[in-house]
Amino acid sequence: MNRRVVITGVGLVTPLGIGVEESWAALCDGKSGIGEITRFDASAFDTKIAAEVKGFHAGDFLPKKEAKRLQRFIAYAVAAARMALEDSRLNVDSSNAERTGVFTGCGLGGLSMIEDSTLIVERRGPKKVSPFLVPMMIGNMAAGMISIFLGAKGPNSSVATACAAGTHGVGESYNIIQRGGADAMIAGGVESVISPTCIAGFNAMKALSTRNDEPEKASRPFDRDRDGFVVGEGSGILILEELEQALERGADIYAEVCGYGMSGDAYHMAAPSPEGEGASRCMRAALDDAGITGDKVDYINAHGTSTPLNDLLETQAIKTVFKDHAYSLAISSTKSMTGHLLGGAGGIEAVFTALTLNYGILPPTINLDNPGEECDLDYIPHTARKKDINVAMSNSFGFGGTNACLVFKKFDSSVV
Repeated sequence: MNRRVVITGVGLVTPLGIGVEESWAALCDGKSGIGEITRFDASAFDTKIAAEVKGFHAGDFLPKKEAKRLQRFIAYAVAAARMALEDSRLNVDSSNAERTGVFTGCGLGGLSMIEDSTLIVERRGPKKVSPFLVPMMIGNMAAGMISIFLGAKGPNSSVATACAAGTHGVGESYNIIQRGGADAMIAGGVESVISPTCIAGFNAMKALSTRNDEPEKASRPFDRDRDGFVVGEGSGILILEELEQALERGADIYAEVCGYGMSGDAYHMAAPSPEGEGASRCMRAALDDAGITGDKVDYINAHGTSTPLNDLLETQAIKTVFKDHAYSLAISSTKSMTGHLLGGAGGIEAVFTALTLNYGILPPTINLDNPGEECDLDYIPHTARKKDINVAMSNSFGFGGTNACLVFKKFDSSVV
């Protein structure tokens, strides 16, 4: 029998705030974290907006030397992990370090380090490149540094599955604990690539919103006037624990992780498969893993990128899986406020989904003024909704046709 897995701690660094309290309050208030790009001069770019993390000081979470040296994405991940571990009140020491692991998702890693180093080689020569280039640019260094700073000696890994990476990080951690490979996992996603190459690349694909005059209204999932996604950054980390361990130490439990699904579209490098066929199979796989029928699901934190194709095809996929119940589901895209964190999206959205179950507040989809063609489900427009729910799903779909879904349920202490 598979071991049960619960969430006992959460940590957030998002465009909405530093920490869970600040980010969650802004999310429930329907505030946007999107504004003009300040990291570089974007005047020549078609897109001049992004969802940047504001007010983050690496020195608050890292030793002074490391705070200056580490790439931003690593600092975000370590900060979110520290917050989550503190929130969980789990003490990692010699008694449990080898049974506590780390698994993160990250799409592009230290892209800005690569950009800067390429220019250094071109302008000043190869001997001027930092000896930290390789360690600072690889995406798994987020998991590596979390392990180093927090002392977690168990399974340590990272995935780079594009926009599904954070969800895969949580799902794989869930599976590791289920099968007995660890008793606790520090899991989630991270990304920080608001840089010239990233914005230029997505602009070349016509993937980004160019609503530069109204940044806070640029991310508008499921809306008729959506014109692309907005790049965001940050990290969302969860502490997953085997249920008996969590109960034995008296941990507070946000929610139970009960299902995880994966699928591949086998269709196109960037476009979703027709009618969201791959996404449908992924959601079904997660429900099957959870042993839950679709009519038991109350809420979906949608992938909801604000691109014409994703929002339509995700809606179609939800209708395929949930049939008539699709119209009774509450659905929202928190990317309307945070932007799209790429490999980090699934991490923060897993945290948001756990908080939704714990607090009975369903975050809204802001900027949904006129639903797009065939986008006719309940996307919780504009305003958060108070409602106690029992089962929730979080969706993430990435380039290359890689899909990941998680199912969470409210923890029932009477069923242990």
